[in-house]
Amino acid sequence: MFDLLESTLAGTRDNLGEQACVLRGFALPYVPEMLPVLDSILKAAPFRHMVTPGGYHMSVALTNCGALGWTSDRRGYRYAPNDPVSEQAWPAMPDLFLRLANTAAAEAGFDQFEPDACLINHYVPGTRLSLHQDKNELDFRAPIVSVSLGIPAMFLFGGHERSDKARRIPLFHGDVAVWGGVDRLRYHGVMPLKEETHPLLGAQRINITFRKAGGTPHAV
Repeated sequence: MFDLLESTLAGTRDNLGEQACVLRGFALPYVPEMLPVLDSILKAAPFRHMVTPGGYHMSVALTNCGALGWTSDRRGYRYAPNDPVSEQAWPAMPDLFLRLANTAAAEAGFDQFEPDACLINHYVPGTRLSLHQDKNELDFRAPIVSVSLGIPAMFLFGGHERSDKARRIPLFHGDVAVWGGVDRLRYHGVMPLKEETHPLLGAQRINITFRKAGGTPHAV
């Protein structure tokens, strides 16, 4: 079933907004090389459940690679150059990841995207991500590039207010969502994942999100 969906949708584009879209199957050619690279990142910086400022453990486990990594604890959300667990620098962002992020961004209309942060989320059936804005970055001119691997997820893409109605978009293995410009600060999230098993990755979803986190503060 998964192979059929991937092959049927691959190469198509779903527009979510004026400057937001899903590139169906865009990452599939990269997957064979991505998985061993991902394994090496996880050996250096394993997945962990971070604590929110309110003191709760996030249901989605995460890690990072790149010059900056997204972290959360009781002091708040922020980007940091070092892994708070190992106190070492986050693993370097692989050239393959940079190439995928850059080409996907260009395909969506954002040229010369150079991410310095890569957040890697790990979902299992039942986990979810509540509606939120990506606003810890300094420069909102750069887009968000989000790669889906593994079991499907229902992506929520809302408006600029939390109360705005969110559209539901299914994301499959190899899909890449890109949003920026006037859509950069749209609320988004992920509904609880259903019990599924992907033939390549099993009962899990891995979401790799590229961002430009550092630089000079600049609004859209």
